[in-house]
Amino acid sequence: MKKLTLLLITFSFLFILSACSQEKTKKSSDSSSTASRQTSETPGNFNFDSKTVTLNSGYQMPVYGLGTYSLHGKECKTSVTAALNNGVRLIDTAHAYGNEKEIGEAVRSSDVPRKEIFIITKLYPDQFSDPEAAIEEALDQLDLGYIDMMLLHHPGNGDVKAYKAMEKAVKEGKIHSIGLSNWYIEELEEFLPQVDTVPALVQNEIHPYYQENDVIPYIQEHGITVQGWYPLGGRGHTQELLNDPVISKIAEHHDKSSAQVILRWNLQKGVVVIPGSSNPEHIKENTELFDFELTDDEMMQIHDLDRGEKHDWY
Repeated sequence: MKKLTLLLITFSFLFILSACSQEKTKKSSDSSSTASRQTSETPGNFNFDSKTVTLNSGYQMPVYGLGTYSLHGKECKTSVTAALNNGVRLIDTAHAYGNEKEIGEAVRSSDVPRKEIFIITKLYPDQFSDPEAAIEEALDQLDLGYIDMMLLHHPGNGDVKAYKAMEKAVKEGKIHSIGLSNWYIEELEEFLPQVDTVPALVQNEIHPYYQENDVIPYIQEHGITVQGWYPLGGRGHTQELLNDPVISKIAEHHDKSSAQVILRWNLQKGVVVIPGSSNPEHIKENTELFDFELTDDEMMQIHDLDRGEKHDWY
């Protein structure tokens, strides 16, 4: 009788252990499914509540900002100030734009704390031969203490050497995150094995007429955030894109502008947007992207507009 009782207790104990194990496995599976679903719904791992993305470097970056490619002098400072006053916290510049100094002045004059502003700048290939000096020049021009993100502007002779100099600057605290601009699959496959730090960002031309639908997932699968320049088509092409009948119809349905629809389309693809503008009303409009959502059908309608039509030579 004692043996039978002991056997029953043993079987009961084993049954409880098995049930607990199955429940733990189920919870783990449910958690994995949820994570997979979240990744599917937000391909760039964007947090739409905070309007940020956590980079692989550990730093948070806003998912929308201001591009300053064609802005100079007083117009540049006024535009950056208008952006900051309207909640924009990401400003994109480059050595080649010739406006780092004005951007630094606008940021220093702002009431917004420096730590809340994310500044991106870039080294041009003609700086790759002496990248250490180029990094110091950018720090001096901006005069903001540190640079949030530095990119190589596009591939060129000495790009690996320049990237390694940026890696060193990160260790020294001069730069927080580093990345690349105008690198595509073939270039990345050749470049990545030669460096120690996986880029935190790749910035490429992306808009409805040039969508990079093969490149974006490739970059994201490497844990790299994607950012799109010329999101509204770029110089000489913006009006055609904004007046595209498909986009205009979607915009009318949501009571939004065509520009807002295009920028939202990018965000839902996991692409950070940096539209350029010197118009305070347009700058404000380009921030109002989080009170509507495009349907899967609308995303597909814009997807079908892809022409593979690049609007700049990079």
